[in-house]
Amino acid sequence: MIALPVIQPAEAQTKPRKPDWLRVKLPVGKEYAKVRQLVDTYKLHTICESGNCPNMGECWGAGTATFMILGNVCTRSCSFCAVATGRPNEYDLDEPRRVAEAIQLMGVKHAVITSVNRDELKDRGASVWHETVVQIKNLSPETTIETLIPDVKANWEALDVMISAGQEVVSHNMETVRNLYRQVRPQAKYDRSLEQIKRTKEYGKRTKSGIMLGLGETKEQVYEAMDDLAANGLDILTLGQYLQPTKMHIEVAEFIHPDLFAHYREEGLNRGLKYVESGPLVRSSYHAERHVHV
Repeated sequence: MIALPVIQPAEAQTKPRKPDWLRVKLPVGKEYAKVRQLVDTYKLHTICESGNCPNMGECWGAGTATFMILGNVCTRSCSFCAVATGRPNEYDLDEPRRVAEAIQLMGVKHAVITSVNRDELKDRGASVWHETVVQIKNLSPETTIETLIPDVKANWEALDVMISAGQEVVSHNMETVRNLYRQVRPQAKYDRSLEQIKRTKEYGKRTKSGIMLGLGETKEQVYEAMDDLAANGLDILTLGQYLQPTKMHIEVAEFIHPDLFAHYREEGLNRGLKYVESGPLVRSSYHAERHVHV
């Protein structure tokens, strides 16, 4: 009997294959185990896990993690995000204390805090945000803090509460270019996120944002986003490769070569941004400790 060749479906033939430069090491080591134990003991959520971050092994091995407050269920249904979508439970008023104690025990010099969207709350969770930063500063006054905050849907009073607790960096991710917003962030608005960054800068904070590449954007659209961000007071931009978390999420349109990431870094600096972290495995919290003093 003659063996016939296996014909792959057209979709399988055209779908881009993950390149070698996106391979990461499995998380191992004593420091990783220490962070793992603290996260479990204090019943904390991390975006490292919920977001399937490829750098979890590296960051946890260095004794750092990005804590996610206000639960692990998001009211948004962004097409790129691995965090569960649904109706969140009541928020935990004891969470700020647990996060602060875990950070103190880890002895980290720079902490990153993020959260799910809590659109159902009148203050978008701002009071918990504020209390978390205050308690971290009380227990670890030398620790610098970056807060990666969600879209407040133009609730600018909530924004003021979120960013007024003493954190050094306030980040809000644009995630993608203007032309892809409806597909990638259906419950968000490009110009509203730009205004949130502008207001944060006017408040006097160091501002930061992140964009995923490989969703089908063009170079010109990336340049436009950089110009828009620079014009609205952004200091720090991170650019990384989008990776599809499950088959239910939007597919990768293209794997961006490291050389193009390097080009985008130079373009961002030339367009007025103070610092650009750009590479296939870069995520918004990657090397965050470097962004405090830029």
